[in-house]
Amino acid sequence: MSSDPWGRVDETGTVYVRTADGERVVGSWQAGSPEEALSYFERKYEGLVVEIGLLERRVKTTDLSAKDATAAIEHLRQQVDEHHAVGDLDALRQRLDKLVRTVEARREERKAAKAKQSDEARKAKEALVTEAEELAASEQWRAAGERLRALVDTWKGLPRLDRKTDDELWHRFSHARSAFSKRRKAHFASLDAQREEARKAKEKLVAEAEALSKSTDWGPTAARYRELMADWKAAGRAQREAEDDLWNRFRGAQDVFFQARGEVFAERDAEQRENLTRKEELVIEAEKLLPVTDLKAARAAFRAINERWEAIGHVPRDARPKIEGRMHAVERAIQDSEESEWRRTNPEARARAAGLTGQLQAAVDKLQDQVDKARAAGNNAKADKLARELEGRQALLDQALKGLQEFGG
Repeated sequence: MSSDPWGRVDETGTVYVRTADGERVVGSWQAGSPEEALSYFERKYEGLVVEIGLLERRVKTTDLSAKDATAAIEHLRQQVDEHHAVGDLDALRQRLDKLVRTVEARREERKAAKAKQSDEARKAKEALVTEAEELAASEQWRAAGERLRALVDTWKGLPRLDRKTDDELWHRFSHARSAFSKRRKAHFASLDAQREEARKAKEKLVAEAEALSKSTDWGPTAARYRELMADWKAAGRAQREAEDDLWNRFRGAQDVFFQARGEVFAERDAEQRENLTRKEELVIEAEKLLPVTDLKAARAAFRAINERWEAIGHVPRDARPKIEGRMHAVERAIQDSEESEWRRTNPEARARAAGLTGQLQAAVDKLQDQVDKARAAGNNAKADKLARELEGRQALLDQALKGLQEFGG
């Protein structure tokens, strides 16, 4: 008989293994010595040790599922329980029991991690739904549309939740996208209708602008073009291609008109500048008539100059007030000389002036006498009142005397 600490072989070749529950038959060995029998079954034990060690490492270092790990443990436990190996089978059972606890702990960890991941995914999807529902009311069509597409990509990258929760959130998310798409479609349909109306309105404006492009009625036509431009801006934008084409036609028609007007105005401006030069020469000639010494000669000379002035025509608008003002100044000076001469030589006017002066002088003398009497009587209030009236009459008298002097008297 042969034995070692964990097993033995009896005289019949039966191999036993020692366990905490006593000896268990491992098998029968008839082909060789008892030592060879023990060695064979010890190698089987070592094989179990290696397999258990490999499984322990897989559980610890890989993502082996709990289901597969449990199946592998049960397979090894079955081999250990069949007692076909010689060695410390109880130690192997303990390692397998510990491995079961490890797998269960890993299962709970993964379950908790999955629950956490699911909770985070749910919160993430709820946030996506909330943002999508806010975007559904936006009128930033391009930016909101791009953001909604990005939210879809983000949604696809998130883990699925339980069917009910995932379906409910997706329904809200999809409804928000549909609502936005419906509003955007309605907006652009309305915009297209507005642009079509704008195109029709601008077609009419272009037709009128082109019809006016050959007009030589410069002022009214230029004013009408300004009105057409205001109408153009008020009409809104047409579709881009139509807008560009219509604008080019509209602007082209204006350019034809304003270029022709500009050429005519340039000729007119040159003519008016020449007129200004000629009128400046006449003004200088007229100003030499002042001061008037010979009224009859000055009047005749001015009339001849004025006839030449009227024949010249228009000058530039900005120069007109100054040049005409100088000419009018000469005319007024001659007219003033005529009035002075008339007053000086008019007997009736002289008589009226003399009569008025006499009346005023009498009134002044009377008031002076009344002031003196009031002062003498001590009635200063009355004297002051009469003195103020006297000042007014005296001023009128002084003015009348001056006018009388103009008549040479």
